[in-house]
Amino acid sequence: MTQTKLASATLAPQYHIPSQLPAISYPSHLLVGQEKLVDSFNLASGIEAQQLYIADYTGIDRIALFDALTLQANTPSDTYLVAVKRTDNTVAFEWQQQLPNDKVGTIASQTKSHIYLNGRITRQQLLGKVVNKGSGSQYLPGALAQHHYVYICAESLYKREGMWELVMQILDNRKYRVNRELAEIPLNSKIVLVGSGLLFSHMRQEDSVFAEHFPILAEMSHELDLTKYKESQYIQWLQQLAKKHHVELDQSAILPLFWYSAKLVEHQQRLSLNMLAMSHLMAQAQYFATSNNSSMPTKVGATAIATAINKQIARHNTSEEFSAQSFDDKFINLATDGELIGQVNGLTVIDTGDYSYGEPARITTSVHYGDGEVADIERKSELGGNIHAKGMMILSACLYRIFGRDAPLHLNANIVFEQSYQEIDGDSASLAEYCCLMSAIAEKPIKQSIGVTGALDQFGNVQAIGGINEKIEGFFNICRRRGLTGTQGVIMPSANVLQLNLNPEVIKAVNDGLFAIYAIDHMDDAIELLMQIPAGEPDDNNTFAPDSLYGLVQQRLDRLAGHEEVEELSLLGRILQKFNR
Repeated sequence: MTQTKLASATLAPQYHIPSQLPAISYPSHLLVGQEKLVDSFNLASGIEAQQLYIADYTGIDRIALFDALTLQANTPSDTYLVAVKRTDNTVAFEWQQQLPNDKVGTIASQTKSHIYLNGRITRQQLLGKVVNKGSGSQYLPGALAQHHYVYICAESLYKREGMWELVMQILDNRKYRVNRELAEIPLNSKIVLVGSGLLFSHMRQEDSVFAEHFPILAEMSHELDLTKYKESQYIQWLQQLAKKHHVELDQSAILPLFWYSAKLVEHQQRLSLNMLAMSHLMAQAQYFATSNNSSMPTKVGATAIATAINKQIARHNTSEEFSAQSFDDKFINLATDGELIGQVNGLTVIDTGDYSYGEPARITTSVHYGDGEVADIERKSELGGNIHAKGMMILSACLYRIFGRDAPLHLNANIVFEQSYQEIDGDSASLAEYCCLMSAIAEKPIKQSIGVTGALDQFGNVQAIGGINEKIEGFFNICRRRGLTGTQGVIMPSANVLQLNLNPEVIKAVNDGLFAIYAIDHMDDAIELLMQIPAGEPDDNNTFAPDSLYGLVQQRLDRLAGHEEVEELSLLGRILQKFNR
């Protein structure tokens, strides 16, 4: 069994931040960690008939990305659209790299690097239009005739069915017609669609023309792995992002920005590449760094970043504050000291969409004679999700693996999240529910000063769960408001240690010995921490020591099954028993 009481140094990521910031950053630094995207872009640029689809995500600043992506590529030569007369005296349009002389004239000049089209995309935007000018007419070129790369929002294009079909037709024919009078214009630009990976998969299956012309997919990475990249590379990414928003970073701002970034991806060795989240934070910090709202620019330091983060939390945590009031006013019954039988403090996460926070939950279990069913009251009342039901089935499998190998269990158990009035899902409470079940069967009390989270497999191994930081901080906050005693703490899976990024207040309490965080690998470790009794090891007959927890459970199950050994009374004992009736 492995029980690790975590040191404060493991509760947040550690970084090697240079003493001085890099002197220079370029737009290309925004492409750090996006090698797949760059390779795919360069491949599509080199193959005329194959187009690129970029699968990005909500946090990408597309304008900044396209600027950096196009800048790193070999810029195509400027080309000019000219009219030429064919042998049959018809007029056709052709692209040429040489600037035409005055006698020939230029219909359109493709001299701009790129453009991004989104929203309500029109035919005129894409192809241009012909306007009357005096006795003649003039062609006003659109995006395809002016730019080497035309980036188009796939979702915007898909919503306008006619425009989607038009783009696919242009790619099919390699040319397009603006109106009936004007000759067809050869396609001379690279079309890049950008949207969700889900839309790409859907269109590959449903649209054969799309599948033919968009064979190259570039999936964007949303995080940077620090085992493969240096901290200095991410600093340059931050600097370039800050420069775009006219923010100047002080060296002291880098560490809190790293912590915030790591919290977004929930990993100590990875950093977020969410451009919008990071740039929004830096812009807000710039506001707080400016003295008296003066127009004079001020460097953004650690204090401004911390203020911006705290203000951001305060704008979104109303639900969390109401929850805390309910615990403080004792509308929600939850003990954080003492010992109770068949009751444990599980840890949950409440997700409001734009904000999530931890909230402890009182889990209780009652047991009685029955046919071996472990009933999930949440599921029976239609308040439990499918994954939670799966966790309960795994819990039952653990119980039968240990105690029901050779015979059915004559026990029924009911497990419930008390004072829970909304749907519960996930299997992260299965460890807490198992410990609660063991306590109820063995009639052994559980320490209420320790919160529990972790998912079980059928062999009792404790597996990783989500929202570990919110869960720990949620239980810590209620303990802090009631007063830290040094006996309080949280049991968590060892597999989640790399995801820890806790608030400084929690880290300080752990460092001062007022709060403890235990990382475990097996459910028996949790039992020993919560009930201060060995779980027990079976002998060759699968019998546990009577002074172990599993020994107590086994004895209770034997009594329920009617297998208690009855001591044979002596003659005198039988006579006395008869007179006592």
